[in-house]
Amino acid sequence: QVQLVESGGGLVQAGGSLRLSCERSGRTFSSYAMGWFRQSPGKERDFVAAISRSGGTTSYTDSVKGRFTISRDNAKNTVYLEMNSLKPEDTAVYYCVASGYSGTIYLSQRDLYKYWGQGTQVTVSS
Repeated sequence: QVQLVESGGGLVQAGGSLRLSCERSGRTFSSYAMGWFRQSPGKERDFVAAISRSGGTTSYTDSVKGRFTISRDNAKNTVYLEMNSLKPEDTAVYYCVASGYSGTIYLSQRDLYKYWGQGTQVTVSS
């Protein structure tokens, strides 16, 4: 059973920073591509960022490029999302996801991800 536990959400002013963490249970963390999706009230759950198994490939939605950075520490079974220059439109529940996908091309595809965390709220005030 794969479990994902997110942490690091909270309330921050526009222009501020937050770092989300997601710890995955189990001993085969490096066998999973990892990512983050987010959902605002009344909207679809959208792709934010993802990282391949090895960490050698990352993918971002256009609206966060240059502001967000995804990284992973396979020794700690943890994936991170560093969020800088936050905007009110980044306000959402952020979900950590995991997939056994071994490639790099389709990292942004929601259907790829079998495992989802419970989500952590990020609120950016203007």
